[in-house]
Amino acid sequence: MKATIWHNPKCGTSRKTLAMLEEAGVDLTVIEYLKQAPTREKLEQLYRDAGITPQQGLRIRGTDAEERGLPDADAATVLDAMAAEPILIERPLVETDKGVRLCRPQEKVQEIL
Repeated sequence: MKATIWHNPKCGTSRKTLAMLEEAGVDLTVIEYLKQAPTREKLEQLYRDAGITPQQGLRIRGTDAEERGLPDADAATVLDAMAAEPILIERPLVETDKGVRLCRPQEKVQEIL
């Protein structure tokens, strides 16, 4: 099985999810999304496949998302903001052939392995 994780090595949940993927022996692609941001189109596809809205994938903690009104903004505005400033993307996102999950908590990755 192949898996891609949009990862932040400074995040404990992201590190734990990565470790779970490595232990599962998947063919893994690790993308440090703060260095290599997903496109707006990729984000839209990830959230659609995860069954969540961009607002549900918005990182609030440690960002200025609330001050900018992003939690109440429409999906297009949120996606544009995330594509421009990837710090606004909640992590980790994991994609496999079985689907996509925002792995908070990290055990959610088991649903797509």
